[in-house]
Amino acid sequence: MTIVINMRDRIDERKLRVAARLIREGKLVAFPTETVYGLGADALNEKAARRIFEAKGRPADNPLIVHIAEFSQVYELAREVPEEAKMLAKKFWPGPLTIVLPRREIVPDVTTGGLDTVAIRMPANEIALKLIKLSGRPIAAPSANISGKPSPTTAEHVADDFYGKIECIIDGGETKIGVESTVIDLTEWPPVLLRPGGLPLEEIEKVIGEVRIHPAVFGKKVDVAKSPGMKYKHYAPDAEVIVVEGPKEKVKRKIAELVKEFKEKGKRVGVIGSESYNADEFFYLGETVEEVARNLFKALRYMDKAKVDIVLAEGVEEKGLGLAVMNRLRKAAGYKIIKAD
Repeated sequence: MTIVINMRDRIDERKLRVAARLIREGKLVAFPTETVYGLGADALNEKAARRIFEAKGRPADNPLIVHIAEFSQVYELAREVPEEAKMLAKKFWPGPLTIVLPRREIVPDVTTGGLDTVAIRMPANEIALKLIKLSGRPIAAPSANISGKPSPTTAEHVADDFYGKIECIIDGGETKIGVESTVIDLTEWPPVLLRPGGLPLEEIEKVIGEVRIHPAVFGKKVDVAKSPGMKYKHYAPDAEVIVVEGPKEKVKRKIAELVKEFKEKGKRVGVIGSESYNADEFFYLGETVEEVARNLFKALRYMDKAKVDIVLAEGVEEKGLGLAVMNRLRKAAGYKIIKAD
């Protein structure tokens, strides 16, 4: 039995205390953040954290992000807190930034994917922050979707994957950003961008200077994942996804050609981007990169429900949030990319 708590219009602290009690009891609670919905459990409870992996079908070496509500909790979880972490937290927390630090022994191996580091963030969502405070626990919470599938940006998306399988879903409406947090590793120097996300890299570099981009961001395979989104297939709908990249007008011409070709082969074709190209299904992502990021996972889930065979996606410029959008699109496509040069 899954309890669904509606908090779209206002936060009911009495009901939120029910969810907080479930966290303390080692149960699973899906909740909204500003990025995507998270599937939460007590980060320091080994059995509870293991249930996240079981529910999602998540590989055991794919670490979880630990969500906190106050900066002081960082010192409970990490054995070293460099000045750069304090600078970033002061500027961007609460917000879509995850910081990787050396972990303390109090954090169980299952939560960190067996690593000696812990990924920490403070979400900019009032429901999430109150849930963490009321539970009295740091909450481990990857995205609340079946592993490998598009992340959820609404409670309905969570219910599609987990209704009847977890104890509670908190419905806080649609998320504001739509892609997961940016992950920065501060255990190396210069710091390393492990996953682009809701906070643009350019903003981070204004605060701490040069940040190296990990090759995994562009598809290089890794043996050890210090962050979610590095090692395994992510964000993919059931249909085959192809990303078309290049100058805007050439991309449009190429997608129009591909739609025609696939339809002539009897394929049911979906397009996500700025126009339909006479496809069987179309999802308009928006004019700005912020709109594209917010709508991306919703579009991929829409194509699943529409039962298309092929999804053609327009690439965007890799600046600001565009780096995160292209990272997600390329992973959703399994790096099936067509260059429209």
